[in-house]
Amino acid sequence: MIHRLVSYALAAFAGLVIVPAAAQAHPHIWVTVKSEVVYGPDGTVTGVRHAWTFDDMFSVFATQGIESKKKGEFTREELAPLAEVNVTSLKEYDFFTYAKANGKKVEFNEPLADYYLDFNPKDTVLTLYFTLPLKAPVKAKDLTLEVYDREFFVDFSFAEKDPVKLVGAPAHCKLSIGRPQEMGAALSQQLSQLGADQRDPSLTIGSEFANKIAVKCP
Repeated sequence: MIHRLVSYALAAFAGLVIVPAAAQAHPHIWVTVKSEVVYGPDGTVTGVRHAWTFDDMFSVFATQGIESKKKGEFTREELAPLAEVNVTSLKEYDFFTYAKANGKKVEFNEPLADYYLDFNPKDTVLTLYFTLPLKAPVKAKDLTLEVYDREFFVDFSFAEKDPVKLVGAPAHCKLSIGRPQEMGAALSQQLSQLGADQRDPSLTIGSEFANKIAVKCP
């Protein structure tokens, strides 16, 4: 039973199915993003840590059928199978994270093994914590990171307060962020034509609503 529900939750996150109560137009899942850009002792960028908080509707759906010792609350251990499924599924979608260093694309390895899900019983929301290490640490005068879903099935948005931090960065590095523009009526109408279980791989509109991180280290 748990495996089946976990699979459904994964499918919803990946854009294959959707909980019936959800809206009938893209996006279907809303994620609030907090990120940390991590540097090594030598000043190279080594990776990015994400904390993604899912909307309450998806969080409730994803935890259905998961047994817990305390009603309405879940420990990290109880959520571990769901965390594993979500993290392993992200590879197909490039972890919704895209990076360039000095104008050149950089690649990520799979997340470190210390990922986990946390459940906030007050707000009934799940938060996924995971770290994406770069395949090779890079000395970057200009670093850009973008977080978005190409198909805009998942709507990512920076947290209002302290959405991004630099960890271990050289003192002279400067951080700036860019929040997505608001969606116009025409695009909203276009997306409304996509059914709740419909995916369109050719749709790349999500890049226009990317959450952007820029770090300059002169």
